[in-house]
Amino acid sequence: MDYLGKNKAQYVKDTFNSIAERYDFMNTVMSFGLDRRWRKKVVDICGVKPGMSVLDICCGTGMLTRELAKAVSPDGKVVGLDFSEKMLDQAVRNCQNNFYNDRITFLLGDALNLPFADNSFDGATIGWGLRNLPDPVKGIQEMYRIVKPGAMVVSIDMGKTTLPLFKQLYWLYFEKLVPLMGEIFASGRDQYRYLYESASKFYSQTELVKLFESCGLVNCNYLNLAFGAVAIVYGQKPRI
Repeated sequence: MDYLGKNKAQYVKDTFNSIAERYDFMNTVMSFGLDRRWRKKVVDICGVKPGMSVLDICCGTGMLTRELAKAVSPDGKVVGLDFSEKMLDQAVRNCQNNFYNDRITFLLGDALNLPFADNSFDGATIGWGLRNLPDPVKGIQEMYRIVKPGAMVVSIDMGKTTLPLFKQLYWLYFEKLVPLMGEIFASGRDQYRYLYESASKFYSQTELVKLFESCGLVNCNYLNLAFGAVAIVYGQKPRI
């Protein structure tokens, strides 16, 4: 894949900085409004309860972070971490004047070198982020490291649907229509072409489950959404 002479990390950072203000709107348009329901499902699978401490990696504009904050109640806390300054700026704006804002801390940081001690969190999530990392395995290993024994690690990202006709329509939609929508609604045709290119080269949900297992997680599985076009992959850090 051509990163325009940049390394992947810098290319991805520049891409998301450039679309931060319209990112949430485009997510809603592309998912036909299903993105909020998907985020709630991530919170459920992560097993988030009142009083928990949860890390949301590659938090972007903080939409999943907000759902996690609702679940942890006033006694819990959520940290949203991202390496895009403008996405984090948008996240702060999104969470202003919300009753759960005091439970959230946003932090500029690197998903491959998380600034937290081992066994620090009761759960970790990553939304639409693993395929953007230069080293997804290292990203999973870092999530494994910072969660407590028994905690869940949960990823939601593009999946690889296997339904014959839907599969062709799905990839046509992402290759042709989504970049056009990005140009119209977010002035970002190239940025949304990256979505197709990165998704088409990313692991399938079954491959990602095996990757989770190779990093030491147990009870790994996946949940297909939108006929497998989107998938939640999850695993648990073994209990001591």
